[in-house]
Amino acid sequence: MASTKVTLGNDNIRPLSMQQRTVGFFGIFSIWVAANFVITTILTGMLFLPDISFIDALKVIFLGSALGAIPIALMGRIGTNTGLPTMVITRAAFGQKGSLLPAIANTVILVGWSWIQAYMAGLSFDYAVNYLTGYSNVNLFTILTQAVVVLITIYGIRGIDHAQRYISTAMLILSFMVFYKLFTAYDVHSLIQLKLSENPETTFIIAFDIVIATAFSWMSSVSDYNRSAKSENSGMVATYIAYVLASMVAFGLGSAVGGFSLALGMEQTYDPVVLLAQHGFGLVAAIVVFLSVVSTNAMALYSANMSLLNVFPKGSFWKNALILGVITIMGALLKERLMTHFFDFVLFIATLYIPIFAIVLADYYIVKKRRYDAEDIALDQKGLYRYTKGFHPAAYAAYVLGAAFALYFTYISPLAIGSTVLTFFVSGILYIGLTKVMTSSGINQSKGEKTA
Repeated sequence: MASTKVTLGNDNIRPLSMQQRTVGFFGIFSIWVAANFVITTILTGMLFLPDISFIDALKVIFLGSALGAIPIALMGRIGTNTGLPTMVITRAAFGQKGSLLPAIANTVILVGWSWIQAYMAGLSFDYAVNYLTGYSNVNLFTILTQAVVVLITIYGIRGIDHAQRYISTAMLILSFMVFYKLFTAYDVHSLIQLKLSENPETTFIIAFDIVIATAFSWMSSVSDYNRSAKSENSGMVATYIAYVLASMVAFGLGSAVGGFSLALGMEQTYDPVVLLAQHGFGLVAAIVVFLSVVSTNAMALYSANMSLLNVFPKGSFWKNALILGVITIMGALLKERLMTHFFDFVLFIATLYIPIFAIVLADYYIVKKRRYDAEDIALDQKGLYRYTKGFHPAAYAAYVLGAAFALYFTYISPLAIGSTVLTFFVSGILYIGLTKVMTSSGINQSKGEKTA
């Protein structure tokens, strides 16, 4: 058994030492290129057209990605500074016990993402193979895709780091080949001059809000990988550049494929395989889709496992990964039932995640002034982050109010400008204000706050 643990991943939630932080600029860059070039992002990009023009879609993708990558990079820097996974870091703001609820929710949500993406990859590969050979078996291709994901993940961060270096390079090269083929096989003017919807549901501002919300969906995972970065600054820069680049490519590909399919009088699709199969390029497009799902689902499964370890610290990393992997394979076979609730799922994630990480960023950069005791966050030996019976009242109060704000202005009274950015700032400001009020009244104090 000892030799198995050495071979397979044995990652844990303790802070990494400086000697263990071995991933350089290219490694972090590769991880975040591979992470955000994902089939669900391509699908989302498709939905912008024909409500807005292709040129406006490109503008909103760039602006939303450039701004949305900022909090991701800032959250990643906390991971590099402390050497801790994301959900363990939330203990500092929410309390040792208070972080359990976000961790459990994150595990469930990431498993759900894996289900959706594995099924979409199965569809794409089945289409390509069926076109080339006449053989069709969506279930088989879905299972095979997720099986590769599990194989990578059980080797821990080593497996993720090594696999993503090759996958990200291949995806970028192949995706630009797909772009080239799309824009040479079809009339670009038909895409640019595509007739817009008479009653659009998605405005420029709403599309911007969606791109920002997509960025926030990675906040729960970023420190799981950036904790291994050699340098805070290089890790931040690599994360930012990679996220913006991959986001623009993925959203842009979805918008282009969706727009071309409409211009050709076809049923709108996000899948480049559908358009390029007839030009002999379907297999290349299918490989891009396959690699995008393998890379992203490996990261989702890894982060789900790290979140689970925050709840059960004594668990075995590779055994948990194997169990979660089997669950993701089984869930992906729900097929169309997953897609029925896909966009409700995206909105739910935005509502749940944004207040959490607005609070964490405000806690680290403003309230605690970038001073965290990583050992005590992980091991709770000094009691610096126990607050009130393990829960931080200010964080939970700010979270409830922030989530209520997001729910109201997302579902009940939607704002013309969207609610994502506003929810982020409202939640952070509420946390800072409530922390000051509760600390001055003695409600909010832990040992760390009394002696600071």
